[in-house]
Amino acid sequence: MNPTTPPMGWNTWNTFGENIDERLVLESVDKFVELGLKDAGYEYVVIDDCWSLRERDAKTGEIVPDPAKFPRGMKFVADYVHSKGLKFGMYSCAGVRTCADYPGSFEHEFLDARTFARWGVDFLKYDYCDMPFYDKAQFYYRRMGQALRLSGRDILFSACNWGREDVWRWIRSTGAGMYRSTPDIFDSFGSMRSIAISQLPKFDTSAPGCFNDMDMLTVGMFKKGHVAAEKWAGKDVPTFEEYKVQFAAWCVWGAPLMLGCDIRSMDPEILKLVTNRTLLGIDQDRLALQPFVAETVQLDKDEPRVVARLLDGGDMALMFVNFGENEVSGRTHLDKLGLPYDSGMRLSLRDAFTGEVSQSGRDTISYRLAPRSCEVFRATPVVA
Repeated sequence: MNPTTPPMGWNTWNTFGENIDERLVLESVDKFVELGLKDAGYEYVVIDDCWSLRERDAKTGEIVPDPAKFPRGMKFVADYVHSKGLKFGMYSCAGVRTCADYPGSFEHEFLDARTFARWGVDFLKYDYCDMPFYDKAQFYYRRMGQALRLSGRDILFSACNWGREDVWRWIRSTGAGMYRSTPDIFDSFGSMRSIAISQLPKFDTSAPGCFNDMDMLTVGMFKKGHVAAEKWAGKDVPTFEEYKVQFAAWCVWGAPLMLGCDIRSMDPEILKLVTNRTLLGIDQDRLALQPFVAETVQLDKDEPRVVARLLDGGDMALMFVNFGENEVSGRTHLDKLGLPYDSGMRLSLRDAFTGEVSQSGRDTISYRLAPRSCEVFRATPVVA
């Protein structure tokens, strides 16, 4: 499957790691629907690593779901997910073993693809640990891409080789519908900031059919869960404002939105953020045009201050962001957004968070940003 807009859903890994089971998944599916995440456009429920026994079946060679974790098997779980109008995702790895030392799909690609299809899988996250040989990622991913295409079921192929081996140069040839171009995310502002900035030279490597995946969101974890441990993420608990920056960046950048918090206990303020219609409308814009940096921090050319993206119908997304530790203020010229003074236009700005409407000047827009904060607008060109 090759999506026309960035895929949206929820994945078990960020919060739960290996601590997954049938009850967790079914409870999360129920909450998924109850909270309105499905109505907001989220559709994939994905079980990550650690779902199987440590060894394949000796007779069939198939990967076997751990009966202690999933006593009724994966087809039961898939059927339950489908009964709620959602899609079911699973995990495997291109290597001999997965990243958590479970059976990988190396030289079992076609068997595993048929197995996943028989269970009713709609999405496969495919990792890159424990490879016999590195420097050959495109061949391993092409194998599984072919296996999925010939499995008899339409399965979205989510390639996850962490941005290695110039993946953006060849990933479309594998049939993948999304691909990771970053290292793993952790529940810290520093990790989110690093990933967001790393995408600036890769804005042209994401488009309908195969979207650039910036990893699962940590929005709403508040240092609870697997990727929030101090050894990964440090001691600081992310704030709501920092999560706003993360979610807004993923939306304006046009990335897949895979939630990673425990949705069964999601904070109401976080739920409001991740179902924000304006931000989701930007992320899911049908044109999926690449963003562009309109202004960078003066002393750090790699850090953006203003990022924009043209949207369907003539609007544009406009994000002012401060990844730094001090308050900043300034202005940017509309000319940098493609609207010079002689266009006779200014921008009507609808705040993505408050809904308030204001207007830019004829030639500039002013901003003032607290540390680790952002403002996002859906901007409409109007006659000055």
